[in-house]
Amino acid sequence: MQSHSIIAVVTRETRLQGLKARWATASNAAFRMKQAVEHERSRRRAQAKTTSANATSAESLAAVDAFADHDEYLEEDAAYQSNLSVLQRDLELGYPVVNIDRTLLATFDFGRCIAVVVVGQDGLVANAAKYVGDLPIIGVNPDPQRIDGVLLPFAIHEARRIVQQVVRGQARTRQVTLAQAELNDGQKLLAFNDLFIGCRSHASARYTLEADGRFEEQSSSGVLVSTGAGSTGWLSSVYNMVDGVLRTQGREPIPRPALAWEDRRLAWVVREPFLSKQSQAGLVAGLLPESEELVIGSQLPTGGVIFSDGVEADFLEFNSGTIARVFAASQRAHLVVR
Repeated sequence: MQSHSIIAVVTRETRLQGLKARWATASNAAFRMKQAVEHERSRRRAQAKTTSANATSAESLAAVDAFADHDEYLEEDAAYQSNLSVLQRDLELGYPVVNIDRTLLATFDFGRCIAVVVVGQDGLVANAAKYVGDLPIIGVNPDPQRIDGVLLPFAIHEARRIVQQVVRGQARTRQVTLAQAELNDGQKLLAFNDLFIGCRSHASARYTLEADGRFEEQSSSGVLVSTGAGSTGWLSSVYNMVDGVLRTQGREPIPRPALAWEDRRLAWVVREPFLSKQSQAGLVAGLLPESEELVIGSQLPTGGVIFSDGVEADFLEFNSGTIARVFAASQRAHLVVR
C-alpha cells in the first residue's frame, strides 16, 4: 500500500442543498415553494371563472402540486445523504477517502487516486470522466428509485467489492470515446457526451463550418457534436424534433446514428440553421470519422462559447479570430462494468 494513495468519491449537491444555498434554510425554501403553489392555485381558480377551463380538476391540481413538491426534495436528499454515509463507511480499506464536489473536478489532482467512485446521476460520471485520465471510474447509483443509472451499474452495497477489484487490477472496464475541441491558441476541452459550439445566449451564432471537404458560412443555434455515449442524450432531442416535424407532414422518421460507446466516430448536427443571402444550410449533419476533423471558425464579436456535457460554467471563449478543431480525443474514459 502506498501511503499517499487515496480513494476519490465524486459527489454533487442535491436539489435541497441547492435550495438551501439560495434561501439559507430548508424551512425558508419550503415556505417560498408553498407560496408559489398557493399563488398558482388562486390564479387558476380565477381563470376558471372567466373561461371554460376546469382549474379544480384532480389533474389540474396535481399539476400545480408538482411545481413545488418540497417533500420530494426532502426524501431525495435524505436518501442521497444516507447512502453516501453508508458508502463512506464501506470504503474504509486503509486508504484515505476524499469527497470531491462536482464543482472542484477541474482543479482536483487525481494523480494520487487508486480508485474513483462517482455517486450521483449519470451526468456526474460524464463530468468526472474528463478529468480523471486513465483511472477506472466506478459508477454507483445512490437512489435507484429516482435515477436511471445507465452509467451507474453498481449499488451502494457493491461498491466496496468493486473498489477492491480496481485496487487489485482485476476489474472489468469498458472504453468510452471522448470528443475534443482544440482552439488555435492551444486551449482544449474534452467531452464525454457532447460539445456545444455557439452563442452563450439564445441569439444566432455566425461561423464558418468545414466538414467532409466542404465549406459553408452559417447562422444557427449552434453546432452539437456527440460521442457514442452521448448519442442517446442531447443529440437524440434534435432527432425527436425533426421526427415531430416530419409526422406533421405525414412522413416517416429519419434513421438515427447508432454509435457504441467505443465507436471512434462522432455525430454532429447544426441546430436550426438559417438560410439567407449570407448563410448556407447545406452542411447540417454527419458522422465524423476518426481520421477527420470538424473545423469551425467564429464570426462572433462577443458571446461565443464552447462547453461540454451541459456544464456551461466550464467553457472556452469562441469569439472572432478563434478557430476550433473538433475530433475524437486520444484520451478515453474507462468505466468499470459488471
